[in-house]
Amino acid sequence: MSQAEVTSRGRVGRGGPRFRTEQLSAVLWWVLVYGLLLLGAFVMFVPLAWMISTSLKQTRQIFVFPPIWIPDPVEWGNYPKALTAFPFVLYIRNTLIIAGIALVSATLSSSMAAYAFARLDWPGRDLLFVFVLSTLMIPGVVTLVPQFILWNRLGFVDTIVPLVAQAVLGGSPIYVFLLRQFFRTIPREMDEAALLDGCSKIGILWRVVLPLSKEALGIVAIFSFLFHWNDFMGPLIYLNSAEKRTLALGLSAFRASEGGVQPAWNLLMAVSLVAMVPPITVFFLAQRHFIQGITITGVKG
Repeated sequence: MSQAEVTSRGRVGRGGPRFRTEQLSAVLWWVLVYGLLLLGAFVMFVPLAWMISTSLKQTRQIFVFPPIWIPDPVEWGNYPKALTAFPFVLYIRNTLIIAGIALVSATLSSSMAAYAFARLDWPGRDLLFVFVLSTLMIPGVVTLVPQFILWNRLGFVDTIVPLVAQAVLGGSPIYVFLLRQFFRTIPREMDEAALLDGCSKIGILWRVVLPLSKEALGIVAIFSFLFHWNDFMGPLIYLNSAEKRTLALGLSAFRASEGGVQPAWNLLMAVSLVAMVPPITVFFLAQRHFIQGITITGVKG
């Protein structure tokens, strides 16, 4: 059989029914995958679309049936009315202070704790790390009353100290675990080289480990910021003064004061959308580091 006939038969074979079946299966698979993704995106987008629509409606248009998705007329005045109906700027400032302090403190303290567990050798290290992880199994409601009694006796109720103390003293155990797993992927030869150059243990952390862990640190920073930005229970328990309220407490108080039994949902949706802008902005600014950190930690950790 000549070379030309072999080549011709190979081309016919590749274009046969079996090849067309495999190609059709691949196309159907991708159609199914993208169809499910689009369906999931639609389900997630509908509540946001309803919030935007409701924030631009008149009160009489909110609960009509069938629902009105495109307001007529569009009430752009709902936004300035909602933002001036309660001290929005004060509440968002208080929230930014708490979330900012927690972000910086949790990132630094959890990275130092994770460095001690991952790169330093000392007696009882692994046992203590297991103990730290075991605290994740304790429900927060179990320690709620003892913590309140402790902070009350120390005189820190109605201050932001109880809200940021955990971040200052090591952050969440999950942050320590995440950073420890990431730090262990960094070759120890780099530590030895730094020691030969006269670098101390703390210097290795600041000059070697942390610069190579920007993605993991970004994850911790984002999670810490979002948690304290959306935290409702902590400020509700420890903050009594109206001028110290966070945005979550302010929105709850606004809902109760504006409408009573029937809140002004259009104004509430307007101010809630404005409150979503900072966390969404933080996420999109750090999106690349966030995705890279999740990927690298999942593969190497």
